[in-house]
Amino acid sequence: MKTIGVIGGMSWESSAEYYRLLNRYAKARLGGHHNARSLMTTVDFAEVEALQRAGDWDALGVQMAQAAAQLERGGADLVLLATNTMHRVCASIEAAISIPFLHIADPTGAALKAAGVSRAGLLGTRYTMEQDFYVGRLRERHAIEAIVPNDRDRESVHRIIYDELCHGVVEDDSRRVYQRVIDDMKMRGAQAVILGCTEITLLIGPADSALPVFDTTALHAQAAVDWTLSGHEA
Repeated sequence: MKTIGVIGGMSWESSAEYYRLLNRYAKARLGGHHNARSLMTTVDFAEVEALQRAGDWDALGVQMAQAAAQLERGGADLVLLATNTMHRVCASIEAAISIPFLHIADPTGAALKAAGVSRAGLLGTRYTMEQDFYVGRLRERHAIEAIVPNDRDRESVHRIIYDELCHGVVEDDSRRVYQRVIDDMKMRGAQAVILGCTEITLLIGPADSALPVFDTTALHAQAAVDWTLSGHEA
């Protein structure tokens, strides 16, 4: 079994979910007492969030590249970045390591295509919804058109992520906000909804959505386990 390296801490709530899912999927594949071989390096989200607000993506790229290199030195065979937003600096990560980096948008795009979805609503931080690093990758590599909420709703979605979900706070009122936003994207032609922030799974599950849910955290973790077990199953 190969070793999965995880850059975590953005936030630690979603990193804990990654750890749970990686081990659950490995056990489902291998049975018995098996779990995933993994390493995690955890950054300080307070520093990351401040640099995000300042728009200092160069500094964030350096920090993520250092974390990825640390994982490679520790023996990782594959690197995962346990956050959607910080894939904004994936080029810096890929340049810093010689082992593969699994981009979170790729298993999501593959799953959408397999389900026959060509237009999907996207929920995430405002960086993920408004910048092209995620929407563009879905469009160019997977032929998926991403529909994002309007300005006011993007602000609400973003605020709930940072002020509540990143602190492990799950409010019914916030769930209703997300459900209304999903309903609006459905009316605009979305065939499914991408939970494009790793904390959103704390708030929204399949039973909460008027559209089929594509959970980037679960899809990313599943793809990592599939990769690391290729040719290594008992």
